Amino acid sequence: MQWRSYVAVGDSFTEGMDDPYPDGTYRGWADLVASRLAVDAPEFRYANLAIRGRLFPNVVAEQVPVALAMKPDLISFAAGGNDVLRRSFDPNVLVARFDAVIGELRSTGADVVVFRFADVTARLPGQKIIGPRTALLNRAVGETAERHGAHLVDLFVDHEFYNPVMWGPDRLHLSPAGHRRVAGHVLTALGVQSDPEWMVPPERLPSARWLAARAADAAWAGRHLAPWVKRRLTGRSSGDLITAKRPDLTPFGLRNAE
Repeated sequence: MQWRSYVAVGDSFTEGMDDPYPDGTYRGWADLVASRLAVDAPEFRYANLAIRGRLFPNVVAEQVPVALAMKPDLISFAAGGNDVLRRSFDPNVLVARFDAVIGELRSTGADVVVFRFADVTARLPGQKIIGPRTALLNRAVGETAERHGAHLVDLFVDHEFYNPVMWGPDRLHLSPAGHRRVAGHVLTALGVQSDPEWMVPPERLPSARWLAARAADAAWAGRHLAPWVKRRLTGRSSGDLITAKRPDLTPFGLRNAE
């Protein structure tokens, strides 16, 4: 199928952190997917409404109505990852809302892409809490995709995401290599040929010695964990002053993703 318009909805995963363009803005897997789809559709248009730090209710309230109004052929929806990190996480409410949202998006006739998230628990504290929550969300995503006929991208079963090289310095957001691999998975789910190099696994770095690993953990905690905790305590978000990078459905070509 040839898609003529694509709207990406979500949080930092879809915004493209940590895959920067030379000017410091973020590219990410969604831009890469758009660049490939534009090859087959000269009039292709693309919008990316995703904003880092957004919780599921915010994504639904702020981005979904805008996406629906644009009437695109293709919509990607990825949200809930920030919610599983919060003490207020309510799985029953989120799962029910997720099903309703995907049903609403599919009712427009648009193709919809959803994601089972890769396992990040090996690199973050709180594995005993985050792990079961992510598993629950992933299971619900799979069931919802099947129920509504959405395209499922299952990152959880791809063990290449256990490679630290696939992740940025904060251990939570994807590196450029990680985003390329996600883009490859999305295009495969859509039945579109991607750049074969996007799926070539990066070489794993040698394991650090115990002392060096603990020093790296301490540096990570000071640079990334402490600011995250401070934002939680003050009720702030990393995306409070951020706006969508592509708020309008406008022409997009390969040159835009370079």
